[in-house]
Amino acid sequence: MADFWIVITTVDTQVAARKLSRSAVHAGLAASGQVTGLIETAYRHLGEVSEGIEYQVTFRTADDRREALEKHVVDHHPYDSPEVIAFTIDAGRAEYLDWITRSTR
Repeated sequence: MADFWIVITTVDTQVAARKLSRSAVHAGLAASGQVTGLIETAYRHLGEVSEGIEYQVTFRTADDRREALEKHVVDHHPYDSPEVIAFTIDAGRAEYLDWITRSTR
């Protein structure tokens, strides 16, 4: 089992991205939430190919907070069926990983 995770989602506005980032960090579910944008996106939805602009929110969290973070993201997300994906952090500086743990307590 991984000890640390990166969790990613995308939203349609910078305001929504900032709000989601701050709420997860404020709740102690993520050590940080970074907003990246503008991202041009092509996607298939309801059988149609569409294009749009999105903002990506990237969170760092500890293993014991990942599921709660994912639930928080879904519960506070403006989309009905949001992308929420997670990757393990396989290596990192001990001080940084300790900071993730301290920040999610």
